Amino acid sequence: MRNRFRPVLLSPFVALACTLAAGPGLAEGKVDEKADPAVAYVAMCTGCHTIPGYQASFPRVYRVPKIGGQSQKYIEAALQEYKKGERSHPTMTAIAKTLTDDQITLVAGYFAARGEPLKEAAK
Repeated sequence: MRNRFRPVLLSPFVALACTLAAGPGLAEGKVDEKADPAVAYVAMCTGCHTIPGYQASFPRVYRVPKIGGQSQKYIEAALQEYKKGERSHPTMTAIAKTLTDDQITLVAGYFAARGEPLKEAAK
């Protein structure tokens, strides 16, 4: 019998649960909410939206955009649309539904202030 390595693909819901259970500072290291209150909410975003060329594979392959430098209004509108069910992606819908309107504003402002996605993608 051959021993083969088989990669494990986690459902985004399992990945989300792991991220939330690990705490808000997972991707950022130490959380300093006084310096920037958004850091408590962005950990669940950074695992996908900060990796150039990242693709998610559930329920089908999606190209995941880098959102650093994107317009704050656009990010807010997108999250609100996921929250209301006007956009469809299981992971994004699940995440958006956990956020209040104020938290959505914080997350959108955080990513709007970081990077320029089109220039970074071209490098």
